[in-house]
Amino acid sequence: MSKRDEERRRSVFTRRALLLGAGQLGLLGFLGYRLQKLTLEEGERYATLAEENRVSTRLIAPPRGRLFDRAGRVIAANALSWRALLVAEQAEDIHATLETFSHILPLSDQERARIERDIRRRRRFVPVVVRDFLSWEEMARIEVNAPDLPGISVDVGTTRDYPWAEHLAHVVGYVAPPSETDMDDDPLLALPGIRVGRAGVERFHDRALRGRAGTLELEVNALGRVIRELDRREGVRGQDVQISIDAELQKAVRGRIEEGTSVVVLDARNGEVLAMASQPSFDPNLFSSGISAAQWREWTRSRATPLINKCTSGLYAPGSTFKMVVGLAALEAKAVTPSERVFCPGYYDLGDSRFHCWRKGGHGNLDLRNALKHSCDMYFYEAAKRTGIDRIAAMARRLGLGVDLEIELPGTKAGFVPTREWRTRQGKPWNLGDTVVHGIGQGFYQLTPLSLATMAARLATGRAVQPHLTHALGGKAARGVKAEDWADLGIPERDLRLVREGMWAVVNEESGTAKVARLPGNLGVLAGKTGTTQVRRVSREQRERGFRVENQPREWRPHALFVAFAPFDNPQYAISVVVEHGTSGSGAAAPLARDIMADVLTRFRAPPTAAPPPAPSGTRSAGAAGTPVLAEAPPPPAPETPRR
Repeated sequence: MSKRDEERRRSVFTRRALLLGAGQLGLLGFLGYRLQKLTLEEGERYATLAEENRVSTRLIAPPRGRLFDRAGRVIAANALSWRALLVAEQAEDIHATLETFSHILPLSDQERARIERDIRRRRRFVPVVVRDFLSWEEMARIEVNAPDLPGISVDVGTTRDYPWAEHLAHVVGYVAPPSETDMDDDPLLALPGIRVGRAGVERFHDRALRGRAGTLELEVNALGRVIRELDRREGVRGQDVQISIDAELQKAVRGRIEEGTSVVVLDARNGEVLAMASQPSFDPNLFSSGISAAQWREWTRSRATPLINKCTSGLYAPGSTFKMVVGLAALEAKAVTPSERVFCPGYYDLGDSRFHCWRKGGHGNLDLRNALKHSCDMYFYEAAKRTGIDRIAAMARRLGLGVDLEIELPGTKAGFVPTREWRTRQGKPWNLGDTVVHGIGQGFYQLTPLSLATMAARLATGRAVQPHLTHALGGKAARGVKAEDWADLGIPERDLRLVREGMWAVVNEESGTAKVARLPGNLGVLAGKTGTTQVRRVSREQRERGFRVENQPREWRPHALFVAFAPFDNPQYAISVVVEHGTSGSGAAAPLARDIMADVLTRFRAPPTAAPPPAPSGTRSAGAAGTPVLAEAPPPPAPETPRR
């Protein structure tokens, strides 16, 4: 090779070496720059990300808040609950472990299939529930046999416990696992074992009762297996809720009523619900451990509807308990005057139609007070015709009928009070006969026992008393109003006094339709009104043949109603009673209301009062008790006729 060729070769090698060296130097410089950026500028961020890969933060379900009655008795609490868990990787032979477990606590084929399915779907170190809601005895048996159950462990949690069971089921409600529709922005609902309110107060105050979740920091490996616990911060338990119901009174009321009966007792001064009971009921504790399909079918298919709170969702025509509304509307419209008398021959003719009074022979001449006392249909047919349905409906709404009472029970129905406009929207005319029928509380009316008790409280106080259940939330009183703090109804006191006197006469005068409802001893004076509502039309031919409801099948018999307040001269409590197919208000509902009101007055030690109302004009005092009696009182109804 010539000298020139050698120099050329060396020159090419030198350039290549320089290029390679420059490339290596540039690469090393870039790596140094990135290393400096990663360690100095972004080191903290990547350290945090690495820590998050190592540390798993999980939520801890807080204890659910408790429920108390007005006296501080626990009506919903959290009881310890155990469950058996299986970790597949810790079991030498899963089939053998489950076989041994089944000798201790039998497992059904469905349970075995569910366990095997969960094991297949999850990682082997993730626990699978073998049996939930273990009793203390079952938990102890598993612990004693733990050496023979590799992979099985017992985990402790809580479940909802309702010590008053059926007595408060409709008011308190129950809890159940959240469904997909319940999943909102609260991550607490995704935790295993969490429960949400499904009905009653549990549902209304669900968010307050849930509490706030705690956090648990765990060190995990790349597969997610827990290595150790790093930190634990307990959650904040849910707020306790105290309701106005008296559990002992509620139990006593339910002990007096039969299937198809609803009772609501209100404190007329502040609107607190003291008792709200209907039969039949159900045991909410069954929802905590899971309702069987057979039990659910039994409840939902029962004609007695045990899952329905009839006090807030049962809809009934009010019958004669609505006559106070008609009377007040007629007085306000000046369609009648307090002293005006209307003659009752036992029927009311309107065109070609004849409307009957409940007393076949009639009541003679009656004013408003005595029309209420004898529950004369004829008087209120005439009063309704003169007043008009729209004025009657307006008065009904002022008294709490057919409106949303906004009580803390989801699913409460407002009821229905018809108007001429409503009928027009249906494309049908409202005629005068419709108004006449609605004058005695029949027709299209659909009202709840709660709204009827509210009406009684508003009649007693003249205020827009609002029923409510929440007595305290989180230890702070929810409401503490007095009767005078509620808005005035705007009804003249003289009109209210006249209607109250009529209700007083219903119970406390000898010929009143509910003298059976007089309170015993020195408990004071009760004022009330009976009601009987037909569920089947009685034809003229049936009347002529001597139709008697007592001889009909039970489901054809009228509903029995009674509303009242006491004591008369210092109203403190209001009550409504509805007895489905009870035949007559005076026979079935009034005695029940009397006994319950006597219990209320005794239990809460209301000051007794026995003073009768002041005698209205046109009356004279007679009788040992000084009871006001009309100078021209009509004869008492025939004793064999069911009173309204």
